[in-house]
Amino acid sequence: MNDQIISLEGVNIHQNQHQIFNNINLKIKSGDFVYLIGETGSGKSSLVKSLYAEIKVSAGNISVAGYDLNKIQSNEIPILRRKIGIVFQDFQLLSDRTVNENLDFVLKSTGWKDKKAITKRINEVLESVHLEGFNNKMPYELSGGEQQRAAIARALLNRPDVILADEPTGNLDPNKSIKIVKLLKDIHEQGTTIVIATHDYEIIKEFHSRIIKCIKNKLMEISIDEL
Repeated sequence: MNDQIISLEGVNIHQNQHQIFNNINLKIKSGDFVYLIGETGSGKSSLVKSLYAEIKVSAGNISVAGYDLNKIQSNEIPILRRKIGIVFQDFQLLSDRTVNENLDFVLKSTGWKDKKAITKRINEVLESVHLEGFNNKMPYELSGGEQQRAAIARALLNRPDVILADEPTGNLDPNKSIKIVKLLKDIHEQGTTIVIATHDYEIIKEFHSRIIKCIKNKLMEISIDEL
């Protein structure tokens, strides 16, 4: 059995005719916890976007969660994204809807129909991110850390195989940042693969794990001592 949940072989990534990566290789096993680091503009976000089929690679082979992204059809992308939870720096909650309505919207848009099952799943994920009882809060009533926890709850709804977090602590103070990564570590311990793109080295020093650095159109695996 192939236990690689993410595989890139000889991959090139371009955006607007500009080459971001050239001939990169990356293997991430199911159950890994990986930091993706690099300077601003080094391509971290572009790489993450390629993993959820937002950007199509211009050369090489790429597969994620059992899908060959070179061959994926547009109607298969929503199915791929049920296997991937995505967490953004700016939370991307719908500002005119409650926490419950934000999560309900995602479940219904990914095919859930049973109201009792929807309610049960929403309550489960809110409990898992320590937001029990926050169902009827509006996003503006939440702190930045609470908004990010709500965004992580949203990412967990369809029990994804992998969570891709793109600068998930970028808008948070250091204390909240540590709490968010601790939460992602807890989720990882339940068996979910986690990939965090970040420039926050303090969280890496707090929670040691595998580190991949984006540098000069390439990927390089480094140790904590090389930060």
